[in-house]
Amino acid sequence: MRSIENVSRRGFLKVAGIASGSFVLGMNLPFATAQAKSSTSALSHELNFFVSIASDSMVTLVCHRSEMGQGIRTSVPQIIAEELEADWQKVSVVQAKADKKYGSQGTAGSASIRNHFTSIRQIGAVARDMLEQAAANIWQVERSAVKAQKHFVVHTTTGEKISFGELASHAAKLTPPDSKTVTLKNNADFSLIGKDVKLVDLDDIVAGKAQYAQDIQLADMLIATIVRPPVVGGKVISFDASDALKIKGVVDVIALKPRSIPVTTNPLSGIAVLANNTWAALEGRKKLKVKWDHGDKQHHDSSLFSKQLAKQVNQQGEKVASKGDVYAHTYNENNTVEATYTLPYINHSPMETPAATAVVNGKKCTIWAGTQNPQWAKGNVAQELGLGKDEHDNIELNVTLMGGAFGRKSKADFIIEAVELAKASKRPVKVIWSREDDIQHGFYHSISANYCKAELTTKGSADHWISRNAYPPIGWLWNPDAKVPDDFQLALGFGDIPFALNNLSIEKHAVDSFVRPGWVRSVACINNGFALGSFVDELAVKAKLSTRQMWMNLLGDNRHVDPNDNGFKYSNYNLDLKEHPIDTKRMKDLINLISDKAKVEEVLPENQGWGISFLRSFGSFVAAATKVEVVNNKVTVLEMHTAVDCGIVVTPDRVKAQMEGAMIFGLSIALMGEISVKAGKVQQRNFHDSPVTRINQVPELYVHIVESNAPPGGIGEPGVPPVAPSITNAIFHASKTRIRDLPVNKVFTV
Repeated sequence: MRSIENVSRRGFLKVAGIASGSFVLGMNLPFATAQAKSSTSALSHELNFFVSIASDSMVTLVCHRSEMGQGIRTSVPQIIAEELEADWQKVSVVQAKADKKYGSQGTAGSASIRNHFTSIRQIGAVARDMLEQAAANIWQVERSAVKAQKHFVVHTTTGEKISFGELASHAAKLTPPDSKTVTLKNNADFSLIGKDVKLVDLDDIVAGKAQYAQDIQLADMLIATIVRPPVVGGKVISFDASDALKIKGVVDVIALKPRSIPVTTNPLSGIAVLANNTWAALEGRKKLKVKWDHGDKQHHDSSLFSKQLAKQVNQQGEKVASKGDVYAHTYNENNTVEATYTLPYINHSPMETPAATAVVNGKKCTIWAGTQNPQWAKGNVAQELGLGKDEHDNIELNVTLMGGAFGRKSKADFIIEAVELAKASKRPVKVIWSREDDIQHGFYHSISANYCKAELTTKGSADHWISRNAYPPIGWLWNPDAKVPDDFQLALGFGDIPFALNNLSIEKHAVDSFVRPGWVRSVACINNGFALGSFVDELAVKAKLSTRQMWMNLLGDNRHVDPNDNGFKYSNYNLDLKEHPIDTKRMKDLINLISDKAKVEEVLPENQGWGISFLRSFGSFVAAATKVEVVNNKVTVLEMHTAVDCGIVVTPDRVKAQMEGAMIFGLSIALMGEISVKAGKVQQRNFHDSPVTRINQVPELYVHIVESNAPPGGIGEPGVPPVAPSITNAIFHASKTRIRDLPVNKVFTV
């Protein structure tokens, strides 16, 4: 049940910081009971979204999700405006601050639209309904005689119309209808959904006026840089700050409180240099002399660990899901394929490194930060300051734009650093992370190993399939005894194999953890997708079939797959499996589409090759195709395609941009992505030894979007998983060298 309310304009203005409006509407997600309040009542404390209409007809919408370049601050309001029948040119958008009144504000898991599409539409539909009812009351006609059209309500018989601004004060006096009773538009009548609109932040971004976390400037503010433990769990034995304090502009040196494992998403302690400017803070940090106790993680070597993981997955593991019996079978070695695939630790490397500014005054705290999860961060801050649940409103967290995030900025460690230092120094403090900080002290995609084995059948398919994986689980952040991924992580392209198999065993292995794991864009779908996409290509080569045909054969008949049938507790990315099914027809159609569009079966020169791959993730279906050339031991990527079926598309240009970004992100992972650890310390420091894709490495990019009326799936992450295997498959077809251990630059020049 959804609760829509007229709420206090004054309260709304206080929350949103916008100009006065005559009509203000709030909506509770998820909804309890339908309640109405007059426009002069106190602000409801259970409101997620707001619609405000001013007397000049300007509509202001609040977006509760965080903008990191994916366009959510445009697409969410676009959905509301669609149902409202608003003129997009008369819509403005404001960013919500961290507040439990908005429900979930976590911008992660590609979930903002796929989880809330209908609810967001209902916000606009209820506001539209109230405007129409207000017009009907003025004209004293039946409700059915009026219709909202492009920022007006029109009398359908006479053609007379009244603007939204003129109706706002009248609508504000009405009791909102139950959102379940309002009529949503037919998809065929969409005028905004499915159309490209200009990003709401575009003008400010182009003009250099957009405010990111690194841009915050306050009076009397100090800049802080921090020397952090080089090994996770390390502690400061002693430090000498005398030389640092001699640097002009350095104000103070403060030791952060020591923190023990479990590390969670809090800081890892360290020594902070606070200065009047960035240069002094960085120079002062160079002069610090710190003696460390590195702790019990100091013997970690990622190269040796990768070999250990590979050895583990070649042995039988703990069963996750099964069908038939793969172990009683006698395998024909001539028709059996088995392979082990490994990935190193991978960093997020957002272009804007983490930054946060804090002001602490007693129990009051104000923060500016680019965060993907403002409420989680706010809770962590409350804990840091020792505030009770009833005191969380003492914290004001302002959410800035993010110059990229990819999962890194869902963690609040850099925010807690700013709060701790602001409290200690009694001045506003902005903590900035350098690129070296970002690379050496982040949260990394887990190092991993995947094993696959299957026997070809006489029908050109495969059976007796075994999949195993081993990697440090993200749960270790909170529980140092956690050694295996939970079912939700295992559902990411591993426990949900969609193939028509009579005999299947999916298994996991327990491993230790040594660095902080984190949710990198598409999470475990990266390693699971690499293994699955590579292995299908290997089966195709063994069977002397095209990779496209092997996908068709493995997927079998058109059907909806339920991984629960194999004894696996499948979460389906928190989506209803009936509304968001694992649909093999959509998979096959997409693989055929990209194969045809990219012409992957064309005859190529001997040193060129096409590779394709596919993975369904976060409720969307994505296939990738890449053409490469291998000459003189150098790989050159010549052409890349992605095809996406993500259901209803809200903003096509954003989908295209996310697919293009995923191809570039996937290029970085496949060609060069590696964080290596020796003696517990990250070896890479900056882009010279931890490179991301350069413009000269990016070929022509093509995106093919499938038109669909299916419920929306995610879009921020699903483009990434099939990219790396499409590249390595292409390398094999160009050079006959099979890359099973990423990145590619271990073998070839890139």
